[in-house]
Amino acid sequence: MPPPSRVRLEPEVFRLPVQRLRAGYYSDAYFVYSKQLLEEVGHHPRVLMQVFQRQRSLLGGIDEAIAILKLASGRLGADGEWVSGWDQLEVHALFEGEPIAPWETVMTIEGDYSLFAHLETVYLGSLARRSLIMRNVEAVVRAARGKPILYFPARHDHWLVQTGDGWAAHVAGAIGVSTDAQASWWGGRGVGTVPHGLIAAFGGDTVRAARAFADRFHDEMNITVLVDFENDSVRTALEVARALGPRLWGVRLDTSGQLVDRSLLDSMGDFDPRGVNPQLVENVRSALDGAGFPEVKIVVSGGFTAQRIEQFEALGVPVDSYGVGSSLIRGENDYTADVVMVEGRPCAKVGRHHKPNPRLERVL
Repeated sequence: MPPPSRVRLEPEVFRLPVQRLRAGYYSDAYFVYSKQLLEEVGHHPRVLMQVFQRQRSLLGGIDEAIAILKLASGRLGADGEWVSGWDQLEVHALFEGEPIAPWETVMTIEGDYSLFAHLETVYLGSLARRSLIMRNVEAVVRAARGKPILYFPARHDHWLVQTGDGWAAHVAGAIGVSTDAQASWWGGRGVGTVPHGLIAAFGGDTVRAARAFADRFHDEMNITVLVDFENDSVRTALEVARALGPRLWGVRLDTSGQLVDRSLLDSMGDFDPRGVNPQLVENVRSALDGAGFPEVKIVVSGGFTAQRIEQFEALGVPVDSYGVGSSLIRGENDYTADVVMVEGRPCAKVGRHHKPNPRLERVL
């Protein structure tokens, strides 16, 4: 994967709901009550908060977590105006995309606890979500051995997570994302294929839909066409290739895991013929090459995981790119924050203690 960036994203990139973060709207209520109590009794302990997780992973969401602290730490002043607490905090952190070990400290926050007690829920949530995406994407990137990974889980999750998740996937090595929102933090655009819905809108005629799509968008993107609409991927791939000629960049195989493509009906017996399988890819590749279209790429999708990609690569299946969806947003990569020092002295719950990390850098 690409080396971690040593330049942090500016807080404005995240378009945070700052007023609601300051008010504790997205925070567990007990943290909001804790802040309120400390302020009301005038208790302002200087603490060292230590953040870690328990997986071998990649660090995602750290710039977002820092932005939350920069914009939403502080308190209401006597005049009702917000008084920022950032300048009174000392924050050290690793960088976006860095490999992290189990229990390794990824960030520390030192300062008056009442200034940031209300933010624990949101900065831990940002770290958990983005690290999960990064770790999962990095696993499929590694499994694909340099072949492009297309990040396609947008339809499997709530739309509000797209921007940060797309950034995490990008940092972890995905070559493309499917929505403009996912690409927005680095100024990219979403990529995709001629979809089943458009093919249906053209009466189920893949060639007709593909030709119309290419006429309109060939100058703006690589044209890739889904070829499983009629469950006859070899025939449809050849028809599309002949119709579009050099305008066709690739075909995408996406056969349902409950179906057997027609090109496999005469060769079943010693392999699982359902869905997108190695033999189906071989059939399409052989047909395209034999018809004079060796330059047409093959993209596969539909239930791919790191393990399944590893199997395809070990077999030498002629795939040019993998589209991966829901598996990239599954799993857990939770973070924990603990107060481990108070007024310069050790003070942590049993089982936790101060774990300095020389890799952390001061956030200015």
